[in-house]
Amino acid sequence: MEHDAVKCQVAILAGGMGTRLKSRTGNLPKPMALVMGRPVLEHLISLCRLHGFERIALLVHYEHAVIADHFGDGSRLGVQLVYRVEREARGTAGALLDALPALAPRFLVIYGDTYADVDLLAIWRVHACASASATLLLHPNDHPFDSDLIEVDAGGRVIGVHPYPHADAAAHRNLVNAALYVMEADAVAAVAPREGKADLARHSFPAMLARGMTLHAHLTPEYIKDMGTPERLDKVEADLNAGLPDRLSSRGLRNAVFIDRDGTLNVEVDHLRSPEQLHLLDGAGEAVRRLNRAGVLAVGITNQPVLARGDVTLAGLERIHSKLDALLGEAGGYLDRLYVCPHHPHGGFAGEVSELKVRCDCRKPATGLFERAARELGIDRRSSWMVGDSSADILAGARAGVRTVLVRTGYAGQDRKHVVDPDYVVPDLVAAVEWILHGHRAMASRLVRVAADAAQARLILVAGPARAGKSMATRVLCELLTLAGRDCHLINLDGWLKPVEERPETEPVDARYDLDAAASALAPLIAADSRHWLATRRYERRTRSAMTGPILSIGPCDVVIVEGVPALMHPSLRELASVRLFLDVGDLERHRRLAADYGWRGVTAATLAEVLQRREAAEVPAVRASAAFATHRVDCDLTP
Repeated sequence: MEHDAVKCQVAILAGGMGTRLKSRTGNLPKPMALVMGRPVLEHLISLCRLHGFERIALLVHYEHAVIADHFGDGSRLGVQLVYRVEREARGTAGALLDALPALAPRFLVIYGDTYADVDLLAIWRVHACASASATLLLHPNDHPFDSDLIEVDAGGRVIGVHPYPHADAAAHRNLVNAALYVMEADAVAAVAPREGKADLARHSFPAMLARGMTLHAHLTPEYIKDMGTPERLDKVEADLNAGLPDRLSSRGLRNAVFIDRDGTLNVEVDHLRSPEQLHLLDGAGEAVRRLNRAGVLAVGITNQPVLARGDVTLAGLERIHSKLDALLGEAGGYLDRLYVCPHHPHGGFAGEVSELKVRCDCRKPATGLFERAARELGIDRRSSWMVGDSSADILAGARAGVRTVLVRTGYAGQDRKHVVDPDYVVPDLVAAVEWILHGHRAMASRLVRVAADAAQARLILVAGPARAGKSMATRVLCELLTLAGRDCHLINLDGWLKPVEERPETEPVDARYDLDAAASALAPLIAADSRHWLATRRYERRTRSAMTGPILSIGPCDVVIVEGVPALMHPSLRELASVRLFLDVGDLERHRRLAADYGWRGVTAATLAEVLQRREAAEVPAVRASAAFATHRVDCDLTP
């Protein structure tokens, strides 16, 4: 079945014995290992056919007759198959050289022990535009320490190949050779040995670079995995059952979480200058890994004015980010891409780089990096998120059209450079990822009925004990009502807290608020048949101080959601609201949240127990008694 006259567009390296898979395959060749009931080689052939590559050479060796008997001439799968049989194992480069007579001048190379859901036409087009001898598909993975790492310059050109094992994996970025290439036949012929064994990744690509040939990188978040061991085979099948390849494919837009670097991923260091200063925050690596495993892109977005200030060179920043990649890799996680703004608008620093001292469209809170990421990675911003520790992060995310989460690590929003409210506030990246992947959806499912009953409401009250989840739930309810076409305004009763010296914690909770004033302010706008303006107040829990908030412009058909611990404790407020929601959570979880909140505010462990005891006595029974006035009650325990 060898038809050398047919020039194939694809070479699939299918000669492997599969020693490590023998517990699953027995004496079958490795490409015949079953993935979801079909040989992985069949999946690859179908992938080629899907993208219009119908002439395929199978480079076979071990038990090649088994492969030929199963696939025949390929007509059953809508392709033409040519078999090139290795009489002796020559390695990937040797096998490819020997098969050149059957191959077109330009062809795809796919390894027969990988499962891939990749747009083959995309890498083909990239290669054609790059005028390269070979184009390599690269991606970060969750085990960079035992992978071949590729070094790439800013223009996408490969400048180094670093095969496993690595003397120091932290010296290289997590860009892994995914074993899928577009190659020129004359380049293979120039470097592959006529005799003996040679490997494409370990021998041919370094030889091409040494000869001055151009190798180009094609970076993609699409799914491609080696399944050459039982564990990796099981992982591929688990990923397929979970829909991971579909979520990462280019057939639709992808969901992403944009993540700030300093203070969110790693410990905040003022103008971090060296890899030695970089340390991940507790749990950050595992949090990123959860995004990876969920098929949600983890995209770093960071301002790095240290470049413009002259504190760090581009090469130095690469070393810092290599350390970041290595630390994330130790936790089995990776950033799908990391975007950096190198600019800084202010001058006057010794050693500053003048060409970077500009006002740009990429420095947060500008949105240039978000727009670039959305374009390059095919991101749906409507279903994506920004997680950061500064007001610039939150404002940038809001401007970019993504939901925003403020973490209480790093600056914890206390920089106050921009007046902006995050959609959600959580303790750290671990909690942010839990909310994004599970909590938000779970809360929305519990509030759908409330949103339906509130379709015509003008005022909704949301009450419950402190740290029961009211602020998070209120924002989710607002999202649901917005999807239903309502303009929604959120007001926190904490704006009507009395000055701290007038509200001892032993006093009943409703007496700590000026609820009469709140009712008087809200009544006119609820009854208004024209637009109404309301001046609001913000309350800063860390400093226990109030400040001026935004002026809300509220239309006669808009819905207003007022949330606060005593929202159902005042008769006049209750009379104004047709929907009254009471939220609660188990005491154990609520106490954990309260302890974390007081710790963030600086309350010592020695006094925490006393503070909690006072609040429990003065607040919780009365607040829970107000649940009798609720039209809806929701449990905010979102444990999966």
